[in-house]
Amino acid sequence: MSLLELDQATIRFGGLVAVNSVSFQIEKGDLFGLIGPNGAGKTTCFNLITGVYKPTSGSIKFKGKEISGTPSNKVARLGICRTFQNIRLFPALSVLENVVVAGTLRAKTGLFSALAYLPNAIRETNELKAEAMALLEVLELSDVADVRSADLPYGKQRRLEIARAMATKPDLLLLDEPAAGMNPNEKVDLMNTVRKIRDEHDKTVLVIEHDMRFVMNLCEKIVVLDHGEEIAQGPPEEIRKNPKVIEAYLGEAV
Repeated sequence: MSLLELDQATIRFGGLVAVNSVSFQIEKGDLFGLIGPNGAGKTTCFNLITGVYKPTSGSIKFKGKEISGTPSNKVARLGICRTFQNIRLFPALSVLENVVVAGTLRAKTGLFSALAYLPNAIRETNELKAEAMALLEVLELSDVADVRSADLPYGKQRRLEIARAMATKPDLLLLDEPAAGMNPNEKVDLMNTVRKIRDEHDKTVLVIEHDMRFVMNLCEKIVVLDHGEEIAQGPPEEIRKNPKVIEAYLGEAV
């Protein structure tokens, strides 16, 4: 059984078919890439998977269960979390606070216990802080834990988004253009970090990214979309030589 399976997933907005009969499977432990030119339907696919949109037709299954049209908050609790193309941090909160807030998705204590400072709520809050600090270590942000997130450089804000998504303890992590705005050295560091997240933290990762060298060097399986349709699927060495991909997106072999 695949971790995630899209079967003929389609969504129409009026007369526009944004995603048309897209099918692919992601297995546990995959580093999976979703690429294509602007307007290809990549982020729309993310929105279908995470419950922002309900497919017009087709199926989306996670761990063998249908999740098409499931609300986003419930999708997150099932074990799918994402970052966004446009950064969506809590700018007034510190780096640590941003990650702790995300961790409350899995909180067991209620609002009353937290407001009343009951022992179980205090204990859980301390556990969330410890887990958040461990994630900041992984994302190389522990030295700025007390810095307001709005004051971080752009590249570190990107890393904080990943740490915040990780705090929800997902089985499947969706990264929407994680390397955007980073310099070459930052991209190499991020690539190594994403591999570490997969290898040492037992996560499956699905990446949208326009930097082809980043995708080709990171991902082991890739699906290519063009105008909402799948035009290629396979390992990087096949994708970079595929004539349809070269014509639609790359322009030349990478």
